[in-house]
Amino acid sequence: MGVKAATVEQELGRGKYKGCRLTKPVFNGCIMTYMYPTYVPISMPESLSPGKYGLYLYHEGWKKIDFSVHIKKLSGVPVLFIPGNGGSYKQVRSLAAESDRAYQGGPLERSYYQEASLTPKEGGLEMDAGSGGMQLPSHYSHRLDWFSVDLEGEHSAMDGQILQEHTEYVVHAIHRILDQYKESWDARAREGAASVGSLPTSVILVGHSMGGFVARAAVVHPGLRMSVVETVLTLSSPHQSPPLALQPSLGHYYAWVNDEWRRGFLVQTTRTGHHVSAPTLSHVIAVSITGGVNDYQVRTKLESLEGIVPPRHGLTVSTTAMKNVWLSMEHQTILWCNQLVVQVSHTLLSLVDSKTGRVYPDTQKRLAIFAKMLRSGVIQSFDWMRQSQSLQQSGHSFTDDQSGFIAGSPLKTLPTCPRSIIWSNDILERDLYIETTAVTVLAMDGRRRWLDIQKLGSREKSHFILVTNLIPCSGVRLHLWPEKGKSTSQPMDKRVLEVTTKIVDIPSAPTPTQIEPGSQTEQPPPTSVLLLGPEDMLGFRFLTISVAPRPSVSGRPPPAASMAVGQFFNPKEGKQDISTLTMLSSIYSEKAFFFKEDHPLAFNLSFGFSLGLLPVTLSLVTTGCGIKQSGLPLKEAGDTEQSRLCRLRCFPPVALAWDTISGLHVIPNLFTETILVDSSPALLGSTPITDRTTVFLLVDPHCEYKSSISVSFTAAAGRFVLLYNSMIIAQSFAVIFFALMRQSFFWDKGLPIPPMLTTVQLNLRIPSPFLLLVAVPILVSLLLSLLVDQSLPPFASFTVISTVCYLLSNGVVIIVTWISQLLFYMAASVHVFIGRRWQAWRLYQRIFMFRWFLNLSSCFFSLKVVKLVRSSSHLGVSLVASSLTYFVHPALGLFALLSADAICCHCALCNHVRRRDLADFNRDASSGFQQTMFDSDGKIHADPQLEDNDCTRPESARSFIDTQLEIFHHQHSLLILHFFSLLMFVPSLVAWSQRMGMGQNFPWFIDSVLCVGVILHGIWNQKPDSNAYQLSFPGIGRHMLRMQHVYLFSGYYCFHSGLALAPYKIFHPLAAIGFLSFLLNVWQKRSRDKGEAPVVKLKHSHRH
Repeated sequence: MGVKAATVEQELGRGKYKGCRLTKPVFNGCIMTYMYPTYVPISMPESLSPGKYGLYLYHEGWKKIDFSVHIKKLSGVPVLFIPGNGGSYKQVRSLAAESDRAYQGGPLERSYYQEASLTPKEGGLEMDAGSGGMQLPSHYSHRLDWFSVDLEGEHSAMDGQILQEHTEYVVHAIHRILDQYKESWDARAREGAASVGSLPTSVILVGHSMGGFVARAAVVHPGLRMSVVETVLTLSSPHQSPPLALQPSLGHYYAWVNDEWRRGFLVQTTRTGHHVSAPTLSHVIAVSITGGVNDYQVRTKLESLEGIVPPRHGLTVSTTAMKNVWLSMEHQTILWCNQLVVQVSHTLLSLVDSKTGRVYPDTQKRLAIFAKMLRSGVIQSFDWMRQSQSLQQSGHSFTDDQSGFIAGSPLKTLPTCPRSIIWSNDILERDLYIETTAVTVLAMDGRRRWLDIQKLGSREKSHFILVTNLIPCSGVRLHLWPEKGKSTSQPMDKRVLEVTTKIVDIPSAPTPTQIEPGSQTEQPPPTSVLLLGPEDMLGFRFLTISVAPRPSVSGRPPPAASMAVGQFFNPKEGKQDISTLTMLSSIYSEKAFFFKEDHPLAFNLSFGFSLGLLPVTLSLVTTGCGIKQSGLPLKEAGDTEQSRLCRLRCFPPVALAWDTISGLHVIPNLFTETILVDSSPALLGSTPITDRTTVFLLVDPHCEYKSSISVSFTAAAGRFVLLYNSMIIAQSFAVIFFALMRQSFFWDKGLPIPPMLTTVQLNLRIPSPFLLLVAVPILVSLLLSLLVDQSLPPFASFTVISTVCYLLSNGVVIIVTWISQLLFYMAASVHVFIGRRWQAWRLYQRIFMFRWFLNLSSCFFSLKVVKLVRSSSHLGVSLVASSLTYFVHPALGLFALLSADAICCHCALCNHVRRRDLADFNRDASSGFQQTMFDSDGKIHADPQLEDNDCTRPESARSFIDTQLEIFHHQHSLLILHFFSLLMFVPSLVAWSQRMGMGQNFPWFIDSVLCVGVILHGIWNQKPDSNAYQLSFPGIGRHMLRMQHVYLFSGYYCFHSGLALAPYKIFHPLAAIGFLSFLLNVWQKRSRDKGEAPVVKLKHSHRH
């Protein structure tokens, strides 16, 4: 029985997608893939950890096979699939099954639409037959052998150590695959069996999610053999940074792999500049396929290869702009979506040279095949008045060159329709001469329409556009004529140029069907578009549109309705600029635009801000279609029938949204649709052009429309949190550091330390210090961008979004602080209440078992080590937390520190509450019992510390109460800081707990060191008097080191880390402060032992 490619999660995602279709008219959906899988285990060397990971060979078929015999027959092209975070090796089944079907069924049927090719920046290799370039294979000579690694479903996106271990195993798996081919080859040779082709020398890597990054990490792994990986294909894989960039080791490992890739494409030279060797990765290409806006787990910006792989060695393609796919899909759906799987399977099979049986060694050939098979030929820039160079600099490297729409393109190199499709004068009926700028075809009438370019293209209407659902070559043909002619047979006059193959394919909604033969149907949606610029038509007088006669099949209904609408137009008339202010104001009231009859067929809507953050609901309502001038009866021309009649006359509008980050999004049958692109605007490295979105509208010029736009506040807010959560996380640490800075400032001034809520509120005061805390890191980040030759983002949007993220970070910190403070006050109140009401607990000390336990434990507490730990709580907490950090997991060490912080906060607050209550009640009666404590024998003795701070004296009680409250405020701020630090390691802790009992290694050294720094900061800065130091150096004098300055710069660093979307870097200032505090305290102790005083802590006015 066949096995579906979707797991439970995928089925849920599919159901969610269907739910969206109930409210949104989305064209088509992903089709399920079915297969009959068998997984053949491949033995690994004994040196590897047995039973931890595994390697499997996929076999498609329902018949039972002998594993050893099947492995012995290996002779195809090896492809290794690497699953992602929490993924299974069985996820290879969809790709492997469709590859097997593609090999048996042969290449896809050829179409005659304009196809994409490499841009000049990418190498410019032409593959069209007419240009003498390379053609795609007409048959597949070798199958693909799909292997898959079993990584036990570990969460590699959460822990850098797991990611590195996966990389090392993939390297071993690559070597084992190639060795297995050699063993199978030798086994067949010993048995006398003939072997076709040659042994493979490289393995194609296909990775999903984090598996794609593992594939790239394996390429630069020091243990990988030379040139055994030349092609890497990734599906929804984050390349720029981890989706959860929280753990330092994970972020640093990402940075190391990306740096190695950048260096791998540089020419190796000596210090004097002499050439040593070619780039180490000169033979490697990488292609990233992004899932689009529906992939909520990994954003398109993270999936881009821009800045990592040069354009001549890499592509980034979105599934929304992929030929024969046109769909945005969820993170797991990309593995089983049949439209995508089929296209990828044929692409990989096309990489194999039929002569050698190996993958083409030429990187440009391989890259050109990916471009031709995956990219669509749809126009990528909608401003025809100028050439946009910005698109060539984008991650997708999409330019007008690839789509064939560039003005002045060499039309003479365009391929013509094949000779097998012959049109003669006998096929076409009489010619039609069009006198208007717009031409309409409502049926396959077998006529040729002549358009006078000189006459109809006057008055700046120098561009021509055609939308149709007719198939190029077999349904419609277009020619440019220098003068009027008659011949349409092959060969044609050399001066006549055929431009049929400039038509590009676009997705469309289902075509309306005829209820009965001869009845009129609604206008079908266009499936292709052609655009000709003035440079394209230069030197030609006429443009002809030849429509084939309608085919008829006996006994069957005629085919669906046909349509074609063309127009000479002025692009300036169809250009609409929608400012950011207009988009924001549409949140409260929608903005309307009206398109009168005879309007341009193509409208270019340029939105001032990216629709990735401000999704726009675009509505098109047909208000008229020339019914009043049609002579129809009034009752038929009324409102009731107007909509139906307009659907019979006007083709459904189509929108093509273009964004330089996420690429193309096509929305067919647009009437009311929320247009959303997957971009991340207003970030470091953004440009004013990348932060804009262009929507290309194709609307029937014979009809009137009312267009309206509106922005949903809830949708924009959801997108904001989704796009900028990393920035909010890092800036939350900046808020905490700024609060500590404010508390330190109050301490230095001899003022009471305010609670954290008060300090956060004080830091939000406008203009100062709010502008100082926000403006400085923003300006510094922009300055650093200039120094590293990085593009500057739009200042206004960058500043606004950064400020909003900072305000949200303040809100997060305020909520956490308020909740924790409330819990501490409740716990302290309950503790004091119980302590007063249940004094009889001292009677339990006389019970024999309890006394026996105390006597037994006294032996342990008499040890010198234990006495040392008890005398210094700092040392005990440091030992426990550091041991957990180095030998178990950093999160456990931070949890130990957090527990110590909570105990200190609770004790200080209990003392404050207890003494405050005692000062308000009868001092003589209440203080007598409270100033006592019990020893191990149950005897009462006085507390010397409380006796020294006798509450019966008002000045002493007030000083002690205030001091305890200040200690709580200071310690509570540290607790919040350490709580957020612990949350950063929670994902890694979850991944670590999954591997318990599987022989985990020690934590990464960098994680342990940074967390030990955090622990030192919490241990040695417990008291408020550690907020300032006087340093005395011989010959230099005394200098003041104020922690408020250290906290301020640490906050700035965290703010900048948030702007760079690298929240894991916040551990750098945290660890630096910890080690600095530790060194200062050690220096102080040593100086006191020597009788010197180079470090002097500032004293506070309160008595301790």
